[in-house]
Formats: sequence, structure tokens, C-alpha cells
Amino acid sequence: MPGKERDTARTRRLVLDATARVVAEQGVGVSLDSVAQLAGVSKSGLLHHFRSRDLLLLSLAEDLVERFRAAVHAAIDPRDHARGRLVRGYVNATFDELLDGTPVAEHALVIASLAVVPGVGELLREDTRRWGEEFADDGLHPQRVTLIVRAADGAGIATLYEGSSDAAELESTRQLLLALSRAEGPLVEVEPRTVA
Repeated sequence: MPGKERDTARTRRLVLDATARVVAEQGVGVSLDSVAQLAGVSKSGLLHHFRSRDLLLLSLAEDLVERFRAAVHAAIDPRDHARGRLVRGYVNATFDELLDGTPVAEHALVIASLAVVPGVGELLREDTRRWGEEFADDGLHPQRVTLIVRAADGAGIATLYEGSSDAAELESTRQLLLALSRAEGPLVEVEPRTVA
């Protein structure tokens, strides 16, 4: 049955990719008909793989989260065993996509749109928790992790407002974030806040 499994996986991939494109253009109110048409499958074929629109949208969110996680882990240099290697993988995966023209902003827009779908908020919170644990195990000071990850995410979202970004500026930003990930300790000493 390898052929049937391959066809099932291929059809699911076509449907998920089509769903991402339609959601990016129309938001989460997409019709299953428009997704099926773009994917080149019948509506009944789509429903065979995804029983409802909400399940399709939740599956898309799961797919986007896991594909980004896989890209980050693939971007880790296997020779790098120093603290911050996961953060460097995160930076490299993000900037690789920005520099090769992958629509990172579209990805962020789709994820943001999907947040209203039942189950997606929980999925995203769990993904954030997992990243938090993995970054803590990575050994880099939490201040550095926060600044670097937020800056990398911001670089991707900036394309929503700015359109395409300058490649030299993106590469310069990447190198700055990577340099921050190679240093030790906090960025600044922060005084504890007192509550009035």
C-alpha cells in the first residue's frame, strides 16, 4: 500500500498548501469549495481527508508550526555545540526564508488569522511553551533569547508593512543576531521592580 499512502500524503499536502494560500488572501472564512478548486481535488475528496473546515484550518496551523520547527532544527549547524545553537538555528531558518523569497510574512498572517479557529490558540500556546523549554535547555541567557527571537520574528513580520526587504540589510541583521547569540550572560543588569 505504499502508493496509496503516498497519494494520501500528496493530496493532504496539496490541500494544506492551497488552504494556506486561500487563507492568506481571504482569511479564515474560506469556503471548502475554493480550497478544493485550488488544490485540484473534489470537495468530497477534501472532506475525506479533513472532516470539516475547522479541522482543516486546525490541521493547517499544526502543519505550519511543525514545518517551522523542522526548518529551525535543520538549520542548526551540526558542528555547533556551543550555547545558543538552537537560537542560531531559529535565526538562520527565519532569515533563510526571508532571503530566498519564502513568504514569511504570509506565514505570520495565516497563523494570526487562524488564531480564532477552535483549538488553534491552545496549539500556539503549547508551541510557545515547547520553544521556551527548548530555549532554556539551549543554555543562552533568557534576555538574549528574548531579544534575538523577537527581533527575528519582527524581521519576518516587517515585510507585511514594508514589502520586500533589502537582502544586504537582512543579512546584516542576521549577523548581528547571531553575534548576540554567541556572547554569554545578560545584555543588561536589570533592577528588580518594586510594586507600589
